[in-house]
Amino acid sequence: MRSIWNGAISFGLVSIPVKLMNATESHAVSFRQIHTEDGGRIRYRKVCELEDREVSQAEIGKAYEDADGSMIPITDEDLSHLPIPTARTIEIVAFVPRERIDPLQMGTAYYLAASGAPAAKPYTLLREALGRSDRVAIAKFALRGRERLGMLRVSGDAIVMHGLLWPDEVRTPEGVAPDAGVTVREQELDLADALMDTLGEIDLDDLHDEYREALEEVIAAKAAGEAPPEAPGPAEPGKVLDLMAALESSVRAARESRGGEGTGTAEVRTLERRERPARRTPKETSGKKSTSTAAGKTAAGKTQARKSTSAARKSTAETDEKTTAKSAKTAHAAHTAKTAKSAKTTKTAQTAKTAKTAQKTPDRSTARKTAAKATAGSTAGKGAAKKTASSRRRGA
Repeated sequence: MRSIWNGAISFGLVSIPVKLMNATESHAVSFRQIHTEDGGRIRYRKVCELEDREVSQAEIGKAYEDADGSMIPITDEDLSHLPIPTARTIEIVAFVPRERIDPLQMGTAYYLAASGAPAAKPYTLLREALGRSDRVAIAKFALRGRERLGMLRVSGDAIVMHGLLWPDEVRTPEGVAPDAGVTVREQELDLADALMDTLGEIDLDDLHDEYREALEEVIAAKAAGEAPPEAPGPAEPGKVLDLMAALESSVRAARESRGGEGTGTAEVRTLERRERPARRTPKETSGKKSTSTAAGKTAAGKTQARKSTSAARKSTAETDEKTTAKSAKTAHAAHTAKTAKSAKTTKTAQTAKTAKTAQKTPDRSTARKTAAKATAGSTAGKGAAKKTASSRRRGA
């Protein structure tokens, strides 16, 4: 990298020779102005208004325009006599926590490189001291004809200096914030948190300038004599009619774009479960009093949960879990009572059947004995008749 400034860092009585180099670069595509009829370049020429002729760079100087429009010439000799101690020095004036620096003040970033072997050790000393203290150095330096404010911090093995705006160059946000009186509901904050969790983090190295890439494709196509590719038009922004609906749609779209993955999925499910109506306890045939008591306890638990502070989402989740557990316990008790009654009914039916069977059994035994006696009597009668007939034959 090419250095744009050479000087030294003044660190107390320690002087560190350094080179200043741009830490950033622009990849923006630049255009030239042309004459549309013949493609000729449009150039700007520096013309003196009084003589109406073009002048060279050597004839051009500096001047300050006064309020009445008059010009006050300022020469390089006038500027050289200004009492600027930071003309070739980055003078560190204080060390402050990095939280003290408002990002609004931060501007162009520069790398500070040690200039020569003698500067290696003091450069390393300043770098390690900044890294261990977790603070940044506030310094003054002169660049391009004016004194500037800078912030020195550690980035890897190098020291980076950010140009800072002077405090009076930062505007106050007066009239920017909306009027007071706007209230945000806790449910809207929960959905906003869920949306942020669903979007999650991203590697900044994966971000790129899509507009510049599309513009380069158009230029390449035009240079090759081809028709430029047509890019899809931007989507029409939807009107925000309901903030809650917009947040819910945003969470749903973010989850779908990331394939249903992300750290915010569990939070969204918790919110959906919180909005569902409470489960009803199963009815019992013989335990209406216990069921109503359990339902009353469940309703009381839900009322207490609604009255608890909405800022503690963890407490709300625990209340939901307790309510579900109570409902499950009540359902289990109802099922147990129903099973016990069914078993009792079955046992009673079996007892009645056994008694009926036992009642029928003696009657069948008596009938069998009577039939046996009748059979025996019939047999005896037949025997007597045979004997009488035999006696009659013998007498004859």
